[in-house]
Amino acid sequence: MNFRWLNAILWGNSVALSWMWGLGLFFSVQMTFMFGLQGLLMFAIPNALGLMLFGFLTQNVAQSHDGGQESLAIFFDKFSKPFRLILYLYQIVALSLTVFALVKYLFVPLQLAAGPLLAIYLCLIVFVILAAGCLFGEEFGISKIKLSHGLLGGFLVICVGTILFNLHPFSPEPFQWTSPFQDQWRGARFFGYAIPLVIGLLVGPWLDLQHWQRAIQIHREKTSIRASYFFGGSFFFLMLLFHGCLAMWVMKVDGSHFIANDGLEKFKYAHDLVTQYFQRNPGADGIMRMAYFSFLGICALTTLDSGYIALKWFLEKNVEKSENMLISLIPKQILGSPVPTFVVVGIITLIGLLARLELEYFMVFYASFFVGYAALAIARCYVPNSQQPLPQIRMFMMSSVSLVIFAFGYMSSQTPLMILGAILPLVYVAWLVFNADLLRVVTERAGEVIEAASEIPAIRAIAKTAAVATGSGVVAPRDGHALGGHFEDKWFVYSTIASYADTNSVGNIYFGNYGMFVGKTRELFFNTVMPDFDLKTSKFYILTRSYEHKFVREAREFDTITVKLRVGDFNRKFCTLEHQIFGSDNILLGKGKQSLLFVSSKDYSLLDIPSEVYTSFIKYA
Repeated sequence: MNFRWLNAILWGNSVALSWMWGLGLFFSVQMTFMFGLQGLLMFAIPNALGLMLFGFLTQNVAQSHDGGQESLAIFFDKFSKPFRLILYLYQIVALSLTVFALVKYLFVPLQLAAGPLLAIYLCLIVFVILAAGCLFGEEFGISKIKLSHGLLGGFLVICVGTILFNLHPFSPEPFQWTSPFQDQWRGARFFGYAIPLVIGLLVGPWLDLQHWQRAIQIHREKTSIRASYFFGGSFFFLMLLFHGCLAMWVMKVDGSHFIANDGLEKFKYAHDLVTQYFQRNPGADGIMRMAYFSFLGICALTTLDSGYIALKWFLEKNVEKSENMLISLIPKQILGSPVPTFVVVGIITLIGLLARLELEYFMVFYASFFVGYAALAIARCYVPNSQQPLPQIRMFMMSSVSLVIFAFGYMSSQTPLMILGAILPLVYVAWLVFNADLLRVVTERAGEVIEAASEIPAIRAIAKTAAVATGSGVVAPRDGHALGGHFEDKWFVYSTIASYADTNSVGNIYFGNYGMFVGKTRELFFNTVMPDFDLKTSKFYILTRSYEHKFVREAREFDTITVKLRVGDFNRKFCTLEHQIFGSDNILLGKGKQSLLFVSSKDYSLLDIPSEVYTSFIKYA
């Protein structure tokens, strides 16, 4: 039991450090600058609660699914499928935000380079930061990261203790409920920040790959996810509180000297006010300065190495399972590596620095665009049949609309628009989930009613007519066709007439013969698209990897059986063929798919899809 508690504390420390990215690092300073202690608490409390809520709910998910220690991993494989692109984009923006914030609010104020050398200096700094993240991420996997973060967390405590010990004068006086610069932020501006931040921070961890990977690993180690994330949220709250209160102390003792930067929309930004203070006082506060810069470096490093490990885990898993043809053309070592993603992060960072962007321009995504996806992710953990198709286009359009509304409200100081941009995705997700669940119930009940009514002769006649109207869109020929089959668009079509030999003892077509019909159609398809294929001289064989078929209706003797077959999908190794079987009057009898693989004719070793097959099949995909 003691070991589990120690393990939970170590994981909690790692959770807190990985979540102390650019958003936590410097926005706590900005919120303190704008709104004082109330702004700091408004930012820190929902941030910590969001972590704790994630741990509490994922523990419930892990316990409610079968699979033992792998239950959460099995669930995530299915759950994440429709969110793969969003999970990846979320990680890119988070890492870009972190590197951007560290460079802009630490290295730029230090003024180590100017003029023509500034661009080279920024490039080198970005490269070193990203390289350090890659190095630590490659050195420590997910099973070891809690130990490396435990060591770095110890250094962090030393840095914080050094700063607190050297604060002079230290008294409760600097800690004001409102900011001394409150005149710049009067009116409803506070709620324009508060409501979107509370919403975004409470749901934010649900799209972060780092947290999902940690929760899965914690569960594998038979440690409580709830306890780990409770400790993580508590540690994280204290770190935010420390940084915000340090900014408040700087404003009190040095408020007349620091310079707030004007953004593109003429707002005042002071994310770097603590850095400015230590830059102006290098001698008097040398130890504090070194401790503070080390504090920032540790926080950024523990986010970047976590991001590297999470991306490597996520990319390798999805590349291995992908059946997309274009992806199969790129080496897996490249697709499964986080290094190209880190290069993209570096480019985004440099563009942001040259364009004079601020941290908030990245954060608008987390207050609007990602909110809907995160809320839907939470809902799909508890709504039955969570693998229903995600309305990708509608969700993307709604998220984009909310992003534009929020951004416009921010740039024009329109608080109602900022609040609307954050709430709109939640309203849409609530409507989407309610309607999807209602549709599921109606569909289930309708299926039961139709199945019961299908035995009534009048209803059966209506069903035949409906089947003709709602078929696959590929009309079966009624007047015969080429003896070896023919193509209708991308479907290969072959028809035959069932005879007595195809039936069983009760007069309907024996179930195994449907597979025979599909098999014959497949052979005719191969013969049509690859007429020069010679089994004696071929360097490869085509084997069946899997076959599945869903029976819909039965057929009888002398019914016309029409099989339609096409290439559904393929990747580097496997090809999927889809089929549909129709009876007389174009009634759907069944449908299914099969997976093909290719082996060497010499030793039966697995091959990539041969070029001859690509050339023959690709136009029918």
